[in-house]
This record gives sequence, structure tokens and C-alpha cells, in this order.
Amino acid sequence: MALRILVGTHLKRFREAAGVTRAVAADLIRGSEAKISRMESGRVGFKQRDVADLLTLYGNIGETERAELLILAQRASQPGWWQPFSDTMPDWFTTYVGLEQAAVTMRTYEPQFVPGLLQTEGYARAVIELGRPAPPDEVDRRVTLRMERQQILEGSSAPEYWGVIDEAALRRPMGDNQAMRDQLEHLLKVSELPNVTLQVLPFNQSGAAATGGPFILLRFADADLPDIVYLEQLTSALYLDKRSDVETYLVLIDRLAAAALTPRRSQAMISSLRGMW
Repeated sequence: MALRILVGTHLKRFREAAGVTRAVAADLIRGSEAKISRMESGRVGFKQRDVADLLTLYGNIGETERAELLILAQRASQPGWWQPFSDTMPDWFTTYVGLEQAAVTMRTYEPQFVPGLLQTEGYARAVIELGRPAPPDEVDRRVTLRMERQQILEGSSAPEYWGVIDEAALRRPMGDNQAMRDQLEHLLKVSELPNVTLQVLPFNQSGAAATGGPFILLRFADADLPDIVYLEQLTSALYLDKRSDVETYLVLIDRLAAAALTPRRSQAMISSLRGMW
């Protein structure tokens, strides 16, 4: 998904620099203006012939840059590892998984549950079973997908992950007592990873939390890719990339982090909460 956005961003920049309208571009590839819009926003894959024809139309593009963009377009159209799970995910979440895999920095606030990338299998199963009804085999596949996604947090290319979790999420029972103990133990373990920072927002800082629901900020290595704020809803999701929107959430996550316990004090609270279970 991130590669598609990157290719689309370049195509839009080249088109606008050449003074070509979407209508003219659409006629060239025997499509519609809506198709050009979807290509430029990264919402669809790319046919090599379409990209090549558009680059020729836009002109004034060096051969090296042209070749690199065609290679990117080819890579962007290749399915990700998560595609076998696509029948268990709504389209709007498939988009997020693709972006998540490409992010170099992730900052999140979660007031209700432990963030998905930090959930244990038992906890994840309890959360998933609370969602839309599904047969047991589909629940199993969705749990497997969530566990597979967590692999991005380890390894040489792991993103910087900074999570602020409300104290309520750590006290809310999900599954049985063993599942909760295992989950808190896992949070302590993952908080020791060099690329992971965890903070707990305690009840006595509830004023800082009165700012809406959960959100995730994604940042990418390529400067041509905008930062994205992901807002998940019950049956859909919002992807915000306008600079003014992103700045609002950057200020908010900074405020939440300032009000939360330090990482070491957060570990101490998580450790103490194990006694509840």
C-alpha cells in the first residue's frame, strides 16, 4: 500500500507539472478521471503499460527516474504476505496492514484495549470474539493474522514503536485471569525491546485522555510519503494525511505522552497490576 501511495504521488506530481488534466490522462489509458484519481491516491494497483504511457505523456522525465518509477509500480502491484488473509479482513483494514508494514515510526494511543501489535494470542482471541460474529475457524485465522503482524516489531528493520495505553485498558478483563496475566507479562517483555517505548496513562490524568478515541500515527522513510493518522471505527476507518490534521494528532500524542507515566514507572504499574489476576 505504501508503495502504491508513493507511485501515485509521483504520477500526480508529474501530471501537474506537465499541466495535464485528469481527463486528458484518463483518455490516454482508456479509463476515467476516477481511475486516475484512484491511481494517484494509491488506492489501486498499476498496469505497467498505463504507467509507461502516462510518463510519456507527461514528458520531461529522465530515463533513470522513469525506469525507477516503473520498477516501483511493478513492486507496488505485487501482493503482500497478508493477502491469503484478505477474506477475513475488510478492505479498509487491508489498506492499514500494508501501511503498517512500511512504517518506520508508529505512535499510538489506546484507551480501551491493549494495542493489537502487543496482544497475546489469548487476549487477541477474546477481543476478536467481542467483534463481529464469526465462525471459530475465521476467528482462528484472524488471531493468526494478528500474531503474524507482530513480527514487524523485531529484527533489523523494525519500526520505532511508541504506545500510550490507558490504565483502564490494563484493568479491563479480556479472557480469563490467565489470559490477563499472560498479557501483562508480555507487555513487560516487549517494553524491553530497544525500539519499543510503552507508557501508561493513569486514571489521575483523565483530563489528558478526554480527547477522543484511539489513533495511530504512521511515518515512512520516503520523504514523498506523507505521515498518516489511522482512525478505526466499527465498520470503517479514516486515513488522514492533510498536514493540518496530522499536526493536530502530533500535538495530542505529545500531550498524552507528557501526562503518562515514564516508561520505567509504567513498567512498575504493569507489574503491580498482575496481582489483580
